[in-house]
Parts: sequence; structure tokens; C-alpha cells
Amino acid sequence: MSVLLKNVTNGIWHAFNALVVDKNGLVVKSKLKVLTANIGTILDLYGVEKGLEHYRSTKELNFEHFKYYLQKELFSSLPDSSSLAVMRDYEYRIDEVCWLVCKKHYLQRDKPVFSDACVFNLFRMFCLLADLVPDSETTFQVVVPAAEVGGVAKQLVTSLGLDWDATDFEALSGAILVFRFSTFLAVLESKYCGGGSLEPEGLREAVHDLYQTFLQDVIKKGLLQKRGYLLPTMREYWFVLRPAELSYYKGQDEREAGGAIALDPMCWVDACQGSPRDRVQRFVLSTAERSFELAAPDHRSRLQWLAALRTAIAHSGGTDGYQRLQVARRRQQRAAELSRLCEESQRRTSQIHDMEQTKALLQQEKMARAAAELQAQHLEAVHRQEEKRLLELEDVRARLERLLEEETQAKRDEEIVRNLQARVLREEWEKREELERLQEEQRSLLEMEREKRVEFEMRQRDKEMELQEAEARLRQLEEERLRLDRELGSAQDKITISERSKEVLEARLRVMAPQVRETDRVRRALSFMPSTKQRPASLQARYASLRRDDPQ
Repeated sequence: MSVLLKNVTNGIWHAFNALVVDKNGLVVKSKLKVLTANIGTILDLYGVEKGLEHYRSTKELNFEHFKYYLQKELFSSLPDSSSLAVMRDYEYRIDEVCWLVCKKHYLQRDKPVFSDACVFNLFRMFCLLADLVPDSETTFQVVVPAAEVGGVAKQLVTSLGLDWDATDFEALSGAILVFRFSTFLAVLESKYCGGGSLEPEGLREAVHDLYQTFLQDVIKKGLLQKRGYLLPTMREYWFVLRPAELSYYKGQDEREAGGAIALDPMCWVDACQGSPRDRVQRFVLSTAERSFELAAPDHRSRLQWLAALRTAIAHSGGTDGYQRLQVARRRQQRAAELSRLCEESQRRTSQIHDMEQTKALLQQEKMARAAAELQAQHLEAVHRQEEKRLLELEDVRARLERLLEEETQAKRDEEIVRNLQARVLREEWEKREELERLQEEQRSLLEMEREKRVEFEMRQRDKEMELQEAEARLRQLEEERLRLDRELGSAQDKITISERSKEVLEARLRVMAPQVRETDRVRRALSFMPSTKQRPASLQARYASLRRDDPQ
């Protein structure tokens, strides 16, 4: 995704420049592997740093070669169509990784005014506004034009309630044509933050407003009244306008959201014709779903909100950020202005050359015309020339003295700068040793993480095998349960049949109970008789009849 790489190039350059040891603009591949691996992790790409070993035959890379490697191995694998929110998330996380690499060069200041979080926000704004310009054949610089710095400084000063002095900034920008981030930060802290006398919370809020404007595309914020949907009453909210959304909150701290209105190119906004009794100035925002009636406290605020809403609607359908488009537009304007100035300078140079030629011809004509007069005034001319030469010699002597003083001062400044460079080199060597130690610790942590990942995968495979065995056992138990259910049903059927047979027998027993008792009585009577001959014939006949009726 070339757009994402273009948006984060300035931040990656700061991280790359922080790893440069010498001033040749080259970084060893071993240091670039950590930065490449972190960027690849953000983009869900792993192992992309391994290709650096086989990329080119040198042990060091310049920024142009490193950028080309990132484009081919990392950013080209991303989809071309990504939403603006996804792009901003990628940009923030990549800028955060780059800031971790280069922040040690910017956070160590003599009299810091901004907190570390504010410096990071200013770093992201600087990367948004800056241009990557070549410094030599192999090195680059990320700088911000003076006009962009003036816009940021003016908005910061206005947010802090201070007075903006445009003349003073013009004088400063005349001395500093382009700003690096260290210069940008030093100018804001030393010149435009009240000399360190302001409250840290006020500075934090001012920088947060700048961050919202430049990085989150906040076009306008303020209090407005909105008519409710269910209860048609006007209620005051804190509104925040972005190109694709108008959000409103219950307080200026923007913590409790009240809702959001989606904006697209099909929306429009119009002013309402109010009555003289109205204390507010109403206007209507119409979307595809419904219309929203809003009200500003005065005419000027309504005009500002109407213009801001039209701007937001006009930029609601784009895939690039609003501020990035504005920065690109201003960059094109500066390029056009520079081209115009170059053309005008060339035209003026040509005119001056023509004028000099004409002047030379006129001078020759005058010299030819005054030749006779010069012969008559030769002695006077020689005297004047001697006086003039004497004055020139005096002027040359004065200039030589000034140059000698300047050379002496330059030698003193050079000695001071050399001392400072030696101290900076010592500090850089110490920081480089600390960075290598941190890289070694990070490498060991990555190795431990890989071992833990392998152990976790083995445990996961064991759990999957146990799960499959449990599922098989569950199927066996389910079949056993079905078999037992069938056996239970068969047993219940047998019990039912047995109960029915028992009821039939009990009914027969109840019917045959009187006959059984009579049979028993006759049997007992016969039992008392010693032989069959002595039994009466009637009793024997009765007993035989009972036996026929009940064989048992």
C-alpha cells in the first residue's frame, strides 16, 4: 500500500536517522531488522526482517534502499482499498514504533516545557507537515517550511490566550528557512509557550487541540443547540465536526457522547428564516435519513458553522484525510510560487543583462564623446583617481579588519562546536551501547516467546486428541444408553403383561373363592373318614362335582 508508506515515510526516516552511526547516512542491517520486525508485526506480517540478509550484497543500507525494501516486502502485500480509520490506526502504531527508536534524541532537553506525550503529538504533526528532501546523493532530511511552522505556532499561541506577533515570526523565519524537528520543538518551547510560566494542563489541552485539528481532521468545535427527535425542544450540546461525521457530546470534555450525524456528499445545509423574537440563529442540516435543526448563538457563529459544514460535506467522500489534502494543496501552492519566483528571477536577470549591455554601449559612446575633454582634464582626473583609490584602500582596510575579527570569532565558535560534537559523540556512543543491550534483551525475549508458542501448540494438539477421545466415548455412551432404553422398554412391556395376567388371575380367584372353600370343607370331611367304603355316596358325588369345576 504505497499511500500508507507515503504517510509514514517521515516517521520511518526519523527512526532510521536515529540508528545512523556515522554521517554517511548508512545503517547496518542488524539494527534495521528490529525496526522491520516491529513494523511487520503491526501489519500482521512475521519474519519479513529475514530477507534483509539477502537484500543487496552490502552490510549497510541507506534510507532509499531501506524504503524500497519496505515497499516491496511489507507494504505491497497490504490491500489497496482500506478505510480511513484503518489507515489512521496503522499510521499511529507505526509512528509510535518509530518514536520509541528516535525519542531519546528529542526528549533530553535543558528546560523542557511540553510533556513526553505532548512531544509525541507534536512529532506526529511535524511528520504530517514535513517534506522529505535530499541532503546529498545518499542522505535525506525531513524539514517543515517556515509557513507551516507559522500556522502551527499561531494556532498554539491563540489556544494559550497569548498575542501572536507575525512580524517577529517573519524575522525568525528569515533566519531559519526550514525547520527540523529539534528546531521546531525548541522554537515552540522557548518562544511561543509563555517562557515556561503556563500551567502544564493548559499546554496539554492546547497541544491536544492541535493534534485533533491536524491528525484527527477536526474542522470545527463549539456549542450549538439541537432540536430533539422525540421531544421537540432545543437542547445545547458540544459539537465536533469532522469531514465524514458531526458528533455531539454532553460536555466540552467530550467524554459522554450524545450521538453522531453521518455526513456524505448527498447532505446539504441551509439557514432558516427566523423571527425577530428568536435569540438564536437557526439552520438545518439535511441528510438522506432525516433533517436536523440546529441553532447558533449569533449570526457570525452561524455563518462559520455553515461554511465549516459545507467544507466537511465536500470532503466527506474522500479516502485521504482532510488535513493531508490541505497540506498537499499548500505544498503545491508553495511549489507553484517557487516556480513563479524562479521564472521571475530569470526574467529579471535577463532584463538586467540587457540593461547592462545597453548601459555598456552608452558608456562606450560617452567615453568616445568625452575623449577630447579627458585629454584636457587629465591632471585633474589623475588627482581624483588617486583620492578615490585612497578612499577605496581605506575601505578595503576597514573590511579586512572586520573580516579578521569575524575569522577570529569563527575560530572560537568552531572550537566550541568541536567540543560540543565531542560531547555529543560520547553521549551517542553510550546510547548506542544501551540500545545494543536493549536489542539483546529483546532478542532473548523473542526467543522465549517462540519457545512458549511451541509449547502452547503441543498442549493444544494434546487437548485436541483428548477432545476427540472424549467425543468417541460420548458416542459409545450414547449407543449404550439407547440399548439400555430399548431393554428398559422391553422390561416395562413384560411387567405390563405380568400385571395384566395377575389381574386376570385375581379376578378368577375372586370368582372361584366360594367353590374353593366348599371343596376344602368336603375334603376335610372326607379326611376324617377312614376308608372309601364308609363315605356317603352324596358326599362323594359332591366332591367329584367340585373337582370337575375346579381341577386344582
